Amino acid sequence: MKKLALLLVICGIVFLSYGGYQWYQTTHAQKESLAEAEKLLDESHATSAKQSSGTSFSPQNGETSGILHIPKLEADLPIVEGTDEDDLEKGVGHYSGTAYPQQNDQIVLSGHRDTVFRRMGELQIGDILTVKLPYGDFSYEIVDTKVVPADDLSVIASTAPNEILTVTTCYPFSYIGNAPDRYIITATPTKVQNK
Repeated sequence: MKKLALLLVICGIVFLSYGGYQWYQTTHAQKESLAEAEKLLDESHATSAKQSSGTSFSPQNGETSGILHIPKLEADLPIVEGTDEDDLEKGVGHYSGTAYPQQNDQIVLSGHRDTVFRRMGELQIGDILTVKLPYGDFSYEIVDTKVVPADDLSVIASTAPNEILTVTTCYPFSYIGNAPDRYIITATPTKVQNK
């Protein structure tokens, strides 16, 4: 019986250590991506060769492209091109093939509910999300939230010529394991602050 208790304690320590290591790795990757995004934005402020519009903005997969600023949560989250596991470990993923601000179509940003988007449930209709990119800051007002099944991809569809920001994360927020649903935030442009 003592051997079983000792084995269970050792297993518990191993699982906690692994979880702690994963948390550290993710936090470190997000901090690096945020520093990279801040540097990118600072350089674009300092240089005179700024991009005047986003019509040709197209980062490569895995590349940090900007910051998602959420005033209500006092959060600055790095935006990374792509939504595979490696990209989402670094921050908020921009769904490849969807638009960026000033491209007059749907912009889709996704993130994990237990990392970058752990407080998304606190946001309400009327709250502001700001996408900061090398060619400007773009603010969006939340106009709708809904929950859809995880396999419902109808939320990712062209909205041209209307620019819509769609933010997705897993739901329920406190679910352990692969969540069965997705929480969808829809936001519309409020103002554009070009550099």
